[in-house]
Amino acid sequence: MTTTPRWRALTQHHLFWPVAVLVVLLLINVPFTPDFFAIKMTDGHLYGSLVSIVLFGSPLILVAVGMTLVIATGGIDLSVGAVVAITGALTCSYISDQADQSALSGVLLAMGLGLLAAVVCGLWNGFLVARMGIQPIIATLIIMVAGRGVAQLITDGQIITINSEPYKLIGGGYWLTLPFSIFVVAAVVAITVALTRRTALGLLVESVGGNAEASRLVGIRSLRIKIMVYVFCALCAGIAGLMISSNTSAADGNNAGLWIELDAILAVVIGGTSLLGGRFSIGGTVIGALVIQTLTTTIYTIGVPTQTNLVFKAVVVIVVCLLQSPKFRAKVFGTKGLKGRRSAAPTDTAATPEAAPTMEVSR
Repeated sequence: MTTTPRWRALTQHHLFWPVAVLVVLLLINVPFTPDFFAIKMTDGHLYGSLVSIVLFGSPLILVAVGMTLVIATGGIDLSVGAVVAITGALTCSYISDQADQSALSGVLLAMGLGLLAAVVCGLWNGFLVARMGIQPIIATLIIMVAGRGVAQLITDGQIITINSEPYKLIGGGYWLTLPFSIFVVAAVVAITVALTRRTALGLLVESVGGNAEASRLVGIRSLRIKIMVYVFCALCAGIAGLMISSNTSAADGNNAGLWIELDAILAVVIGGTSLLGGRFSIGGTVIGALVIQTLTTTIYTIGVPTQTNLVFKAVVVIVVCLLQSPKFRAKVFGTKGLKGRRSAAPTDTAATPEAAPTMEVSR
């Protein structure tokens, strides 16, 4: 008797369908790669398909986490791919000019310059959106187009290769048997969750996304909140740029981070965050990013033709989004959505007008 209600409550959780799709995608790989879930220890490092998925999905997770807060305020950031390219290009360019590319001080300074450039891009986006009132999709499109050109100017249109062991640690090194990038992502996600769920910051972001003008009227500095989230998103993209260029020991201003903004937006949507702004889910975004990366791995594993892999990817994303839609589930599976509950509310109110809501002020 209680199994069905519990199952319905479970399926209505915003993370149920993304997790279910992630599990299905992982299981699809097993017939093609029998040892898909096997994790081996070689030379003190853990290797395996699951480790590779998290490793190669780390930049996307970072960008998607930053994108989540931007979307929560009702905005969008199309410039993250260009920020990835600028950060990697500036960092690798500085390292390549050093006499000793493995000097820790030079590597740290190069990383600092790259991340500073990312923060400047975020400030520019936030200024255009919050202060100038330009629509986010247009404001961030400026750096999306111009930023890629800036990255190529930094690299003189060439692929800059470097040979720096300290820098290689970020995206291609190992620590405590695991890829170092996993620890970086875990730290960023943990800090983001702590700031948005253990403090009032998350509520402020959701308030601005729900109604920026009402938030301003009640004393919330919505303009500062918007600028802050764009800076944070650019900073996450900058760290992702360090990872990508570090993993390849090269900076490609033309292809680094290309179209990563679209995958990040898809990851946020798959994770259950509405593009209209308001409530958001960092955990859902991480799962969404893992779904995107697992889907990419699955495409190569099952041998989908290269010319059709984008179509295959789009179909899976559409299926996930449909499964998350209460209206779609109500029509296909016959489950009761919000429609029935919403229609019942006016009847109850009309039947008992004396039960009007009252407000109590506690001292």
